[in-house]
Amino acid sequence: MSTLPPVRRSVLRMQAYRPPLGNRHGALRLDFNENTVGCSRRALDALRRLTRAEAAVYPEYERTRQRLARWFGVAAEQLVLTAGTDDALRLAIDVVVEPGSMVVLVEPTFAMYRFYAERAGARIVVLRYGAQMQFPEQPVLRALERRPRLFVLANPNNPTGTLVPRAVLRRILQAAPRTWVLVDEAYFEFSGVTVLPWIRRYPHLLVTRTFSKAFGLAGLRVGCLFAHRRAVELFRRAQSPYPVAAPALAAAEQAVRDRRFLREYLRAVQTGKQVLVAGLQRLRIPQFPSAANFVLVDFGRRADVVLQGLCRRGILLRDRRSDFGRVGFVRITVGTPAQMRRLVRALEALW
Repeated sequence: MSTLPPVRRSVLRMQAYRPPLGNRHGALRLDFNENTVGCSRRALDALRRLTRAEAAVYPEYERTRQRLARWFGVAAEQLVLTAGTDDALRLAIDVVVEPGSMVVLVEPTFAMYRFYAERAGARIVVLRYGAQMQFPEQPVLRALERRPRLFVLANPNNPTGTLVPRAVLRRILQAAPRTWVLVDEAYFEFSGVTVLPWIRRYPHLLVTRTFSKAFGLAGLRVGCLFAHRRAVELFRRAQSPYPVAAPALAAAEQAVRDRRFLREYLRAVQTGKQVLVAGLQRLRIPQFPSAANFVLVDFGRRADVVLQGLCRRGILLRDRRSDFGRVGFVRITVGTPAQMRRLVRALEALW
């Protein structure tokens, strides 16, 4: 039997990331924090207008970069276009993390932070959110005294929904001038809290955004990495030349221009969250405050029965037991009020 040539030891030590992506067609998908109504019609029309000639050539980025920079309120030289947040994280870690260097994470959080750090051969230091999902500010500040190469934070955090105040983020940045601090703002549109303007003041600050959530373009993979101009030069140096496809660029341009669609969807999610939280409270199902488009709940020992019953009714939630070391914790994507009423009715029948 033949054997493979050597590969990186860090890859051999990794656990594969296996999201549950099968059997989702036709279901009410409340398991991946996606937009539950679809993208803007203007974004869809941009895909339909793509010509044969445009599909046959490599995409041109400069116009899209300029237009998106204006939308985000930054200079084009402070923005790197990426294939979703995953690609932005991979690029950032490829550039700043060397084998054996320290990366600090606060878990539970987005699994891809650990995934890419492990792949890079980093030495990972893990801190934990508290029992009530409170952010461990003092342990983080103490960890930063050791001058790690990178500290990654989702704000709001996935799956806890925790929002770290800007004052705490400022203390973190001031305490770690020799550490790259990456703030993942994938759910910014729902929280309204950002540190993006700070990239001018803090050269070690990195910010990521995505079009996969509020804008409804998860299937096209569009994201952005923002940083100080000098840092962006390094990231572009290490980036593949054409990471984002032409259809994704065209859809992203139109998505930011359709302000009405975004405004109405955010309003629907806010109302839907009120419907969901009220239903959970009536059923006395423990849940944690969230600043994002999802809510973390604790079904306790009944989680398997509830999840299976919802699945039979065509409703998918995300089981997060592996993040907490016990059965019960489930993340629910917030959809429209009608979608949340459907979920609450199903929970009432199962609880």
